[in-house]
Amino acid sequence: MTTMPVSGITPAQHIEDRDAADLVVRNAKVFTGDRDHPAAGAIAVRGGRIIALGDDAAIAGHVGPRTRVVDALGRRIVPGLNDSHLHVIRGGLNYVLELRWDGVPSLRQALAMLREQAGRTPKGQWIRVVGGWTAEQFAERRMPTVAELTAAAPDTPVFVLHLYQSALLNRAAVRAAGFTRETPDPRGGQIVRGRDGEPTGVLLAAPSALILYSTLAAAPTLGEDDKKTSTRHFLRELNRFGLTSAIDAAGGFQNFPDNYRTVTELARDGDLSLRIAYHLFPQNAGQEIEDLKRWIEAVRPDQGDEWLRLNGAGENLTWAAADFENFAEPRPELANGYEGDFEKAVRLLMENGWGFRLHATYDETIRRDLAVLEKLAADGLFPGANRWLFDHAETVSPQSLERTAALGGSISVQNRMSFQGKAFVDRYGAEAAMRTPPVREMLELGLSVAAGTDATRVSSYNPWVALHWLVTGRTVGDLRLYPPDRLVSREKALEMYTLGGARMTGESEVKGVLKAGYFADFTVLSHDYFSVHDDDIPHIESVLTVVGGRLVYAAAEYEGLDEAVPAVSPSWSPAAYFGGYQATVPPGVSGARQADRLAEAVGASEQHRQWRVARGFAPESAPEVFDPCFVL
Repeated sequence: MTTMPVSGITPAQHIEDRDAADLVVRNAKVFTGDRDHPAAGAIAVRGGRIIALGDDAAIAGHVGPRTRVVDALGRRIVPGLNDSHLHVIRGGLNYVLELRWDGVPSLRQALAMLREQAGRTPKGQWIRVVGGWTAEQFAERRMPTVAELTAAAPDTPVFVLHLYQSALLNRAAVRAAGFTRETPDPRGGQIVRGRDGEPTGVLLAAPSALILYSTLAAAPTLGEDDKKTSTRHFLRELNRFGLTSAIDAAGGFQNFPDNYRTVTELARDGDLSLRIAYHLFPQNAGQEIEDLKRWIEAVRPDQGDEWLRLNGAGENLTWAAADFENFAEPRPELANGYEGDFEKAVRLLMENGWGFRLHATYDETIRRDLAVLEKLAADGLFPGANRWLFDHAETVSPQSLERTAALGGSISVQNRMSFQGKAFVDRYGAEAAMRTPPVREMLELGLSVAAGTDATRVSSYNPWVALHWLVTGRTVGDLRLYPPDRLVSREKALEMYTLGGARMTGESEVKGVLKAGYFADFTVLSHDYFSVHDDDIPHIESVLTVVGGRLVYAAAEYEGLDEAVPAVSPSWSPAAYFGGYQATVPPGVSGARQADRLAEAVGASEQHRQWRVARGFAPESAPEVFDPCFVL
């Protein structure tokens, strides 16, 4: 019996190895998510699935001579998190090439990281900061300037993406991307120019993000072996925050099958540490229907296994039907007549048993999409057995939610407002922002709602930042968006991040809760999600992540117990030096939080005095105390 550190459990007498657990985690505060049995103290795992939950005494009978027993040291365990909208495949292919500013608290630190990375990046390579941050998170409350990027890296091309709003290129990157005074503005984008007509290094999504994507696509890519290493390290980074599953939402410049080859090979070799359900997204405007027809003939939804499986089409079915969520720009007007090809795509999918997801930020888009779906409902195609959902839905109306429910749809929400909330308020006002998105109304209607991030090019992939947004209504810049009556409880938010995602892939009978017979997917948390101060939620990490009974991430007392991964390659990779998300000290242990707690204690003391006065245990007025130090 292997232990770490453990006492109080000994192997059961005469138990056969085939009947013993492979893994037991004991001495824990287990939140199961199972309403019939919401709590436990220990978990037993065999063959990748949970075989029992209970207290230490109940689980002791499953411990054999070869059982690995891990002491949770009284920590909180929750079901493994499941991001219902994460660009995990694309993120994995690029992770080791990217300098992540996720979590960086100041622009000064961000520029220092950039300057240091410039010193090790070889000639011909770019430094790329691709999403996961916003100027609002910095102490300086501003973006870097092009001049600052050029000063930090005079000779190395630097590309910095800020949400879906803009990108900044230093002088070397402008040259590397081939921008000149003769370069025309692409449709939906703008190359900002100086008085001399030369590009300044600022690119604007006005409102289309295509200019940002296409410029980034000009940067060098990794070789096949490095793509595998990069993906494994990105999955390990996701495991660091307790993620055990994700639904890949495909995206621009993610071609099938070419860009799916890396995760397919990793799955074949048993090297995935995250369960992935993926979608297929037609890449070429004008041939979307042909792409869908070809895929329908080749693969089917749910084809695959518990680690890698197809979940359907989207998040775009046709390019003309997709809006863009650059809240710094006016809402885009979609082309007239896109409904024709959109209807063909949806009919094709529904008639062939395919589910789908639809990128739709604004209610104006959602209403037009619903009109097409209702037309197909008249032919008996909705509601049906196919799983389908709207993604994002920031400004969806109550009427559109009712229509979605009637058609059997679901909603996947992401915390893009954590990063773009101020831009939304600046354009549409604080009152409109209070119901953007209207999560409470979605839940009250009985819609299935799942949570996610939309990482990595807008929000950070850190799920605890998203959970913080759901339960506090605050942005990463600490702007309060929602009043208390529009927030969700911590339990409901966690359900949206666990069982909600499982429902989106038709796997709610095998994952999303901790229950005998379900996948052994869970995480031991650094801090108790249910009791820490609101401000500390974004600072939660996993100290032990288990997927299918495998220890895929281990930190703190458990460091070294997890599976090995290859060293980061190439050796100059930003990930090799800085890692990913930049953790900072939880404010709960800071001086400011201590002052807050002192104020809370003073308030509690006054409340207690009033309680004593009401019962005659103390005089109504406090005794007068004369202190010459306070005499003016």
